[in-house]
Amino acid sequence: MKDKDLKNKVFSGLVWKFSERILAQGVSFIVSVVLARILMPSDYGIVALILVFINIANVFVTSGFSTALVQNKDANSVDFSTNFYCSLAMSILVYWILFAIAPFLSQFYEMPDLALILRVFALRIPLSAYSAIQHAYVERNMIFKRYFFSTLGGTLISGVVGIMMAYNGFGAWALIAQYFTNTIVDIFVLSITVPWHPEFLFSWKSAKSMMNYGWKILAADLSGTFFDQLRSLIVGKAYTSADLAFYNKGNQLPSLITTNISSSIMTVLFPAIANISDEKKRVKEMTRKAVKIMSYVMFPMLFGLAAVSKPLVNILFTSKWEAAIPFVQILSISSAISLIGGVSLQAIKAIGKSDIILKLEIYKKPIYVLLLVIGVKVSVKAVAGTMLMYSIYGNIVNARPLKKEIDYSYVEQLKDLSVPFFMSAIMSLAVLMILQLHMNDVITLIVQVLVGAVLYIGMSMSFKVDSFLYLQKFLIEKIRR
Repeated sequence: MKDKDLKNKVFSGLVWKFSERILAQGVSFIVSVVLARILMPSDYGIVALILVFINIANVFVTSGFSTALVQNKDANSVDFSTNFYCSLAMSILVYWILFAIAPFLSQFYEMPDLALILRVFALRIPLSAYSAIQHAYVERNMIFKRYFFSTLGGTLISGVVGIMMAYNGFGAWALIAQYFTNTIVDIFVLSITVPWHPEFLFSWKSAKSMMNYGWKILAADLSGTFFDQLRSLIVGKAYTSADLAFYNKGNQLPSLITTNISSSIMTVLFPAIANISDEKKRVKEMTRKAVKIMSYVMFPMLFGLAAVSKPLVNILFTSKWEAAIPFVQILSISSAISLIGGVSLQAIKAIGKSDIILKLEIYKKPIYVLLLVIGVKVSVKAVAGTMLMYSIYGNIVNARPLKKEIDYSYVEQLKDLSVPFFMSAIMSLAVLMILQLHMNDVITLIVQVLVGAVLYIGMSMSFKVDSFLYLQKFLIEKIRR
């Protein structure tokens, strides 16, 4: 693929993917507010617990195989169909495992309804086998516009179904129906808009090739998902439910930014690099550009979020959630640092080095557990602090293979990060000082955002930052077209 064509596809993909995420988050937020007013906390509690097991189970179905398809730039109809049947077989196996252990989980957690709800909800897993291949096709061909329409239909229709069932007294089943409907509508819309459907084709050679690559990604993703769930489980066990609520609320705001923006960039970045995976120089150039743009865009947003957290939390959640402010601050900085490590992982995945991804997880996770155990023994804030420490460590580990694989050294990586990091740090300190004026929360937030934006853009123009000039030029060209 030519550089110009690839750039156009990347830009178009980012626009559509970002639009899709904003739409999904906006509608989902409105639906969640309505449902929260109708349903009882216990309804959410049982579904949240079940989702822990569903999320872990989904990794076996949606990870590894589909990633192998996106990475393989020569993937054909045989590969896609083979992948589908492998994923479907895995999904059926995982479902029956969950079906079998459901009564034991119900007894362990002393929730009589858990077994039936889990058995029904787990039927969503085989559907994910089909959906995952559809998504892989979209990403492989960088036709992200298709996501927009499937998300629009799925989010709106599932929201209506969930609200209607909740209003009619179905309790937790309303949430289950919402999840199911979203998945079904997503599959239906993509079946119409995406020119791929399973065929009666299967190749053991293709299956073996995908498994050789995919099982390492699967193992790495499974490790990540498990340990993500572990943090909440330990905090909830060691401290009060209120402490866990403040922690989760503190993580909600930075997650909102990273989910909508960074995931959009990552989703588009992976197939773009995969398209040129055999050209080390071009892979390095694209990875460096991704690191520069990601850090330039995300650092000020997350550093800024940390700085405006006090008035923002008070406005959004009222003063009763003030205890969440330190967590917003710590986890925002942690998220900013983690993002760059994510770019490194995407580059390594895209060039087909799935074994490295698994090795990196083996290096990182013992440190994760050690820091988590230490943090839990001190306080919940210490747990958040250890996540920041782990982000720094994870970044260093993730960056190491880039020197060997694409000749992207530590020095070059630090150089690419340094300018947006220091500009964001200066901007956030200036924004924090505005709190000393002791104004109304709304006025304070408005002034902070305006000062932060003007200062960051002003520094970008004064220092002629590469990423700023590149984005400015790129946007002007697109607008003129």
